[in-house]
Amino acid sequence: MKRETSLLAALLFLPGSVTLMIAQGVPSQASPVLPSDILGPQLIAWSQLQKPQPVPQPLPPPERPIPQTGQQAQPANPPAQPQPPAAQTFTGTIVKDGSRYVLKVSSNSAYQLDDQEKAKQYEGKQVKISGTPDANGNSLHILSIELVS
Repeated sequence: MKRETSLLAALLFLPGSVTLMIAQGVPSQASPVLPSDILGPQLIAWSQLQKPQPVPQPLPPPERPIPQTGQQAQPANPPAQPQPPAAQTFTGTIVKDGSRYVLKVSSNSAYQLDDQEKAKQYEGKQVKISGTPDANGNSLHILSIELVS
């Protein structure tokens, strides 16, 4: 009877064991469904689709240029400061043009004067002005005014 019981137990155990062994050998196709508040697998799959990008570097101060890839960093040379225009001498007559005083140097050429108070006292007189013209050459910054004798 013992032998029959052992044989019967082996026969019952064998099909169950074979089923379990077969089930373990076949890879599972279905992934477990995760709750919606767990984002780990989704984030990992999403991050694998991205290409790595270098971290942006902070911008250097304006006086230091950004070295390009492959270039050697060079010592910073400050950019050349624009030199103020050199003082020039202009000769002409100070006249009132509307509400402003101008230096009329010829019949068709005149300069607006930046210091109206200095110019006012020489109205109608022939003068020599030492000054600097502005960038477009329409007005003069007066350094000095003297009468022409």
